[in-house]
Amino acid sequence: MAFLPTYRHILETKSSSSSSSSSSSSLFILLIPLTISHLTLTSAQSSICRTSCGEIPINYPFGIDDGCGNPYYRHLLACPSGHLELRTPSGRFPVRSISYSDPHILISDPFMWNCLDGNNFRPTRPFSLDTSTPFSLSSQNNYLFFNCSPNHVIMKPKTMFCKQFPDKCDSSCDTASYLCRQLPECASALGSSSCCSYYPKATESLRLMLKYCASYASVYWRNTGDTPPYDQVPEYGIRVDFEIPVTASCLRCQDATKGGGRCGFDTQTQSFLCLCDKGNATTNCKDVNISWHGKKIIGAVAGSVTAVSFAGAIGIGAGIWYLRKLKAKAPVTHGVQSNENRLF
Repeated sequence: MAFLPTYRHILETKSSSSSSSSSSSSLFILLIPLTISHLTLTSAQSSICRTSCGEIPINYPFGIDDGCGNPYYRHLLACPSGHLELRTPSGRFPVRSISYSDPHILISDPFMWNCLDGNNFRPTRPFSLDTSTPFSLSSQNNYLFFNCSPNHVIMKPKTMFCKQFPDKCDSSCDTASYLCRQLPECASALGSSSCCSYYPKATESLRLMLKYCASYASVYWRNTGDTPPYDQVPEYGIRVDFEIPVTASCLRCQDATKGGGRCGFDTQTQSFLCLCDKGNATTNCKDVNISWHGKKIIGAVAGSVTAVSFAGAIGIGAGIWYLRKLKAKAPVTHGVQSNENRLF
């Protein structure tokens, strides 16, 4: 190790009258910080896995501490000062809630239009998601665009064009939509400004639409649990859907009869770990063959039990990526007119 020659050099410069026992004591004291650091890295991670941020519960597959949850969700959530945030390519956005039964995250975009803005449209930025992550924009979102240019945005359905070129046809930005006529919380806030409703088929749509529109707002339909058709109400915000990867290793780890551990991963190899009160396991918290301390358990993860679960997680991720790649091939106009979809 790099520090040992330096330590020997220090010993050689000491007085020859120093006893061998004091030299051994000095070496022991010098090694204590390294030993503590090593035990910190390999000790139980369950003690540092926070289960909430503010009032929002943090459960699998998420983690706001490194090594907790699923590695595919690593660093996607942050909890500065007790306020949960979602990291995206377009910035950090406040998280309002997380649902694990109907997997989705509700976030707020402080840059988009709100009722207090009225006709005063502030500079905005398009919300975007990294397509390599397990997140996707929910189909329950509706996007409202304000003061769009009719020369650049598809404002009216082009029936004849769609019949002749169905592969190049895209939905229009509907000016007569229910949400434009009944803006949530402030029906008459826009005054004389125009509004149209359009659901983007790709995240690129938002950026292109905002080139020709003054601002936008996202509205999602919240389920109230009432009897249909009164079971959904529109609210401002963005719903982001996510998948919960399920592996046999994680299910064994979480089994209450086997100790009820938390699913996590090795921060260096990203291999599966079962996080228990006494240490990290490769199977479950009641495994009699567990070595609770030292590097042995970390090394065992990479090449034995969790290889199957980690490969399974990779398979799930690859399947999601492949499906999204197929969807990306579908032609879209992003709601904007071009030479390919314009009627002359």
